Amino acid sequence: MKNTPSNTHRTTLLLSLLLAVSTLSSAQGSKAANGVPRVVVNILVDQLRSDYLEAFMPLYGEEGFKKLLNEGRVYTQAEYPLANPDLASASASLATGTSPSNHGITGKKWIDRNTLRPVFCCDDSKYTGAGTTDATSPKHLGVTTIGDELKVASEGKALVYAIAPFREAAVFSAGHAANAALWMDNNTGNWVSSSYYGGLPAWVTVHNQFQDYASKIKNTTWQPINPLTGNFSYFLSGGVKDPFKHKFKTETAFVDYKTSGLINEEVGLLATSCLTNTMIGRDDITDYLSVTFYAGNFRHQTASVAPIELQDIYVRLDRALAELIQTVEKKVGRENALFVLTSSGYADEESADLSTYRIPTGKFDVVRTASMLNIYLAAIYGPGQFVEATHGTQFYLNHKLIEERQISLTELLERAQDLLLQFSGVKDVYTSQRLLQGAWTPGISRIRGGYNAATSGDIFLEIAPGWRYVNADTKENQLVRASYIPFPIIFYGHTTTSAKIDTPVTIDFIAPTLSKVMRIRAPNACSNAPLSLSNVQ
Repeated sequence: MKNTPSNTHRTTLLLSLLLAVSTLSSAQGSKAANGVPRVVVNILVDQLRSDYLEAFMPLYGEEGFKKLLNEGRVYTQAEYPLANPDLASASASLATGTSPSNHGITGKKWIDRNTLRPVFCCDDSKYTGAGTTDATSPKHLGVTTIGDELKVASEGKALVYAIAPFREAAVFSAGHAANAALWMDNNTGNWVSSSYYGGLPAWVTVHNQFQDYASKIKNTTWQPINPLTGNFSYFLSGGVKDPFKHKFKTETAFVDYKTSGLINEEVGLLATSCLTNTMIGRDDITDYLSVTFYAGNFRHQTASVAPIELQDIYVRLDRALAELIQTVEKKVGRENALFVLTSSGYADEESADLSTYRIPTGKFDVVRTASMLNIYLAAIYGPGQFVEATHGTQFYLNHKLIEERQISLTELLERAQDLLLQFSGVKDVYTSQRLLQGAWTPGISRIRGGYNAATSGDIFLEIAPGWRYVNADTKENQLVRASYIPFPIIFYGHTTTSAKIDTPVTIDFIAPTLSKVMRIRAPNACSNAPLSLSNVQ
């Protein structure tokens, strides 16, 4: 065939198309031009435990947990640098790379010293809910997050999104400068946000309309996704339990749904929608996606009460992880994506009666103890309400009264400590001055990590393991365990080298590590050096 102008034009056009396809494939299959990942995905799994993760291994596919464990860099012995983490303090610590002593989020709630009323950690009446009645902002988070620093470094160009079933996890994972923090509303089942973040993104509104959660959830029956296999009798009380069927038709339907295995599928669907309908990963500027999944017990029951439900939660979590990983890798390529996964570091309590097994136990009444302490102080310093409020095992003192009477706070705290140490069930007593000025010890380090002068009480009681403390004012009823909840930190993707590392490490190393990979500053209260993600030094 002759080489006519027309044929030459066709050949040139064909070559141009092939070059374009080749360029696109190369962009997806190789590292970004600047050597940083296009997408960082930070995955927090609420109440993930290594023992359960490993127990259900026969039920997993090949693209979820197995891929992360086999191909990722696995730190097998992770822990939090604070005592008694919950989802709020854990998500804030993970995002900021520091403990509540610096970032200020000591827990889901604390006592406002001015009103003596409980404060929810991310309530803020200055803003309105977007699709919800919850007025929300991260105002109590006193330092920067990974997402904040990424926004600053990119002059606002980087995209930062956080998705979680629970409001506190979404807000603290997102930080102050994020494009959106998204959580499932307890009253409607829809994904919602706050005016603080500029309202609800249009793609989320469309997602809610398409899913129609109000009818979807209330017409859903949750059943095991696969037949029972394997031997999990160590927490199944010695035998296989009957499969379950749960419906969500009560007034707590949406709250219950968020503790079922189905919630992980919903989180995964919204994450996929985010990756599909935003510009995440479409240029060489690193974007950040924080995703929170759930691995706790259904309705916060014990594992022995709902063991098959727990099994199904882990199996569905595995599938949701696989879908998320595949979606991200399909969009940007494995080498352009960095994943990190870890746990919130706590678990729903087991409510077995320890006395049945002749294990030392007892009940410690916080409110009664506070009343007795007040009587004691009044006998020394004169009538008055010296203990103003309690929260958990913390006592908040009346500083105005102490100042008016010109009482030495140091002396009063020492007297209070001496008295409280005499109560059965009290292992130790930490005063604010002891925590701020006392000598460092390994035991006190984690207590200090969870203490913040602006929100914590003046006196913190450490209750003996095996004892249960009750607080009638806050409706708390908690069995105390000092034992470690095993969980991993797993890095996967980008230039990460697979390895299994048994050296203990705390989760506040994650933020500086991700920051180094993204070539940005670590959060401003983060002081740890980054971990190495490669065997090549």
